[in-house]
Amino acid sequence: MIETYTRKAKFASLQPYCHLAKKHSYIEVTEWSNGEGFDVSIGAAEEKHFSLSWGEYQALQSLVAYQENDKDD
Repeated sequence: MIETYTRKAKFASLQPYCHLAKKHSYIEVTEWSNGEGFDVSIGAAEEKHFSLSWGEYQALQSLVAYQENDKDD
């Protein structure tokens, strides 16, 4: 059986966010069709792809926030 669906996606140039970004660098985030996570593509000359569930994303946010708070000490 073949299913057809539309997935939510957002796309942005990386240059406003990253001083290391090249001219055509981009990031795209696409939500999984089941809503349980998302795929991330970062690219230009070299592409990176990874996927995270929402739980994994929350854990990553917590670790980054913890790391940022550690810098203040």
